[in-house]
Amino acid sequence: MIVRSVDELRDGERHVKSKGWDSIRLLLKKDGMGFSYHVTRLYSGETLEFHYRNHLEAVLVIEGTGTIEDLGTGQIHVLRPGVMYALNEHDRHIIRPTTDIVCVCAFNPPVTGAEVHDETGAYPTEHEYARSQ
Repeated sequence: MIVRSVDELRDGERHVKSKGWDSIRLLLKKDGMGFSYHVTRLYSGETLEFHYRNHLEAVLVIEGTGTIEDLGTGQIHVLRPGVMYALNEHDRHIIRPTTDIVCVCAFNPPVTGAEVHDETGAYPTEHEYARSQ
């Protein structure tokens, strides 16, 4: 059984910080669950463009508000507590938090831990990440 708390991981090696967001990685590839599981904060007033070409992601908003724009369709959806979105087709998207948004995220395949978005808005594959180190 794996038991971890957000508080014990805050500001440690599993707490990844980048421009416009930070993420506490509760489960990583090395935990052997087949997915990674994160608590992520997206900062108010940011415009965050992502494109997870190497991963599928499901997100549940638990705090805060904003919008997500599907860049493939132009459709804009409101984000608020209780709203889930799944990037089941590696969807390019923009998130615009109007307040800080706290969400829980699951990634498949799981991330290894220290990844941040590349210039395309994606997390690199494990092999791309290893080559860059």
